[in-house]
Amino acid sequence: MSLALAPLDANVELEANLPCRKFDPDLWFSDSPTELELAKSLCGDCPLRVECLAGAVERAEPWGVWGGEIFERGAVVPRKRPRGRPRKEDVARDAALRVEAEARLAASGLATSRTTVRLAA
Repeated sequence: MSLALAPLDANVELEANLPCRKFDPDLWFSDSPTELELAKSLCGDCPLRVECLAGAVERAEPWGVWGGEIFERGAVVPRKRPRGRPRKEDVARDAALRVEAEARLAASGLATSRTTVRLAA
Protein backbone atom coordinates (compact mmCIF):
# COMPACT_ATOMS: atom_id res chain seq x y z
CA MET A 1 0.00 0.00 0.00
CA SER A 2 1.35 3.44 -0.86
CA LEU A 3 1.82 6.08 1.79
CA ALA A 4 -0.71 8.31 0.03
CA LEU A 5 -3.44 5.72 0.66
CA ALA A 6 -2.44 4.83 4.22
CA PRO A 7 -4.72 6.16 6.99
CA LEU A 8 -3.27 9.07 8.92
CA ASP A 9 -4.17 7.49 12.24
CA ALA A 10 -6.30 4.73 13.76
CA ASN A 11 -9.30 7.08 14.15
CA VAL A 12 -9.61 7.45 10.38
CA GLU A 13 -9.64 3.68 9.97
CA LEU A 14 -12.13 3.27 12.85
CA GLU A 15 -14.51 5.88 11.40
CA ALA A 16 -14.53 4.05 8.07
CA ASN A 17 -15.86 0.94 9.86
CA LEU A 18 -18.69 2.68 11.73
CA PRO A 19 -22.18 1.79 10.45
CA CYS A 20 -23.19 5.46 10.26
CA ARG A 21 -20.22 6.07 7.97
CA LYS A 22 -20.75 2.96 5.79
CA PHE A 23 -24.45 3.43 5.05
CA ASP A 24 -26.55 6.36 3.86
CA PRO A 25 -26.61 8.93 6.71
CA ASP A 26 -30.26 9.73 5.92
CA LEU A 27 -31.15 6.29 7.31
CA TRP A 28 -30.42 7.58 10.85
CA PHE A 29 -32.75 10.56 10.33
CA SER A 30 -35.56 8.93 8.39
CA ASP A 31 -39.27 9.57 8.89
CA SER A 32 -39.99 5.89 8.29
CA PRO A 33 -40.29 3.77 11.46
CA THR A 34 -38.97 0.75 9.54
CA GLU A 35 -35.82 2.57 8.43
CA LEU A 36 -35.21 3.87 11.95
CA GLU A 37 -35.46 0.32 13.32
CA LEU A 38 -32.89 -0.75 10.71
CA ALA A 39 -30.56 2.06 11.80
CA LYS A 40 -30.99 1.01 15.45
CA SER A 41 -30.05 -2.57 14.56
CA LEU A 42 -26.95 -1.41 12.67
CA CYS A 43 -25.80 0.46 15.79
CA GLY A 44 -25.83 -2.77 17.81
CA ASP A 45 -22.26 -3.82 16.98
CA CYS A 46 -20.78 -0.31 16.78
CA PRO A 47 -17.70 0.12 19.00
CA LEU A 48 -18.72 3.73 19.76
CA ARG A 49 -22.37 3.01 20.58
CA VAL A 50 -22.17 3.93 24.28
CA GLU A 51 -20.19 7.12 23.63
CA CYS A 52 -22.57 8.11 20.83
CA LEU A 53 -25.61 7.58 23.05
CA ALA A 54 -24.03 9.45 25.97
CA GLY A 55 -23.24 12.43 23.74
CA ALA A 56 -26.76 12.47 22.31
CA VAL A 57 -28.31 12.36 25.80
CA GLU A 58 -26.02 15.17 26.95
CA ARG A 59 -26.89 17.32 23.92
CA ALA A 60 -30.60 16.36 24.04
CA GLU A 61 -30.47 15.57 20.33
CA PRO A 62 -33.72 16.73 18.74
CA TRP A 63 -34.16 13.71 16.46
CA GLY A 64 -32.53 10.72 14.79
CA VAL A 65 -30.92 7.47 15.87
CA TRP A 66 -27.96 7.90 18.21
CA GLY A 67 -26.20 5.01 19.94
CA GLY A 68 -28.93 2.58 18.96
CA GLU A 69 -31.79 4.66 20.42
CA ILE A 70 -34.36 6.85 18.68
CA PHE A 71 -34.51 10.48 19.77
CA GLU A 72 -37.52 12.65 19.17
CA ARG A 73 -37.73 16.22 20.49
CA GLY A 74 -34.73 15.60 22.75
CA ALA A 75 -36.12 12.46 24.39
CA VAL A 76 -35.46 8.75 23.89
CA VAL A 77 -38.50 7.02 22.41
CA PRO A 78 -38.94 3.24 22.23
CA ARG A 79 -40.03 3.37 18.60
CA LYS A 80 -41.24 5.89 16.08
CA ARG A 81 -44.96 5.71 15.53
CA PRO A 82 -46.51 6.37 12.15
CA ARG A 83 -48.90 9.31 11.89
CA GLY A 84 -52.43 8.92 13.17
CA ARG A 85 -54.04 7.56 16.29
CA PRO A 86 -52.14 4.61 17.78
CA ARG A 87 -53.81 1.24 18.14
CA LYS A 88 -54.44 -0.06 21.66
CA GLU A 89 -51.90 -2.85 21.27
CA ASP A 90 -49.32 -0.29 20.10
CA VAL A 91 -49.82 1.73 23.30
CA ALA A 92 -49.23 -1.39 25.41
CA ARG A 93 -46.17 -2.36 23.34
CA ASP A 94 -44.77 1.17 23.68
CA ALA A 95 -45.07 0.96 27.46
CA ALA A 96 -43.09 -2.30 27.45
CA LEU A 97 -40.51 -0.86 25.05
CA ARG A 98 -40.15 2.27 27.21
CA VAL A 99 -39.27 0.05 30.18
CA GLU A 100 -36.75 -1.81 28.01
CA ALA A 101 -35.19 1.46 26.80
CA GLU A 102 -34.86 2.66 30.40
CA ALA A 103 -33.25 -0.64 31.39
CA ARG A 104 -30.74 -0.46 28.53
CA LEU A 105 -29.83 3.12 29.42
CA ALA A 106 -29.40 2.14 33.07
CA ALA A 107 -27.33 -0.93 32.14
CA SER A 108 -24.98 1.20 30.06
CA GLY A 109 -24.53 3.53 33.03
CA LEU A 110 -26.16 6.48 31.28
CA ALA A 111 -29.19 6.80 33.52
CA THR A 112 -29.78 6.12 37.16
CA SER A 113 -33.28 7.57 37.33
CA ARG A 114 -35.98 9.07 35.13
CA THR A 115 -34.68 12.52 36.08
CA THR A 116 -31.35 11.85 34.40
CA VAL A 117 -32.72 10.96 30.96
CA ARG A 118 -36.13 12.13 29.85
CA LEU A 119 -38.03 9.42 28.03
CA ALA A 120 -40.96 10.53 25.92
CA ALA A 121 -44.37 9.45 27.10
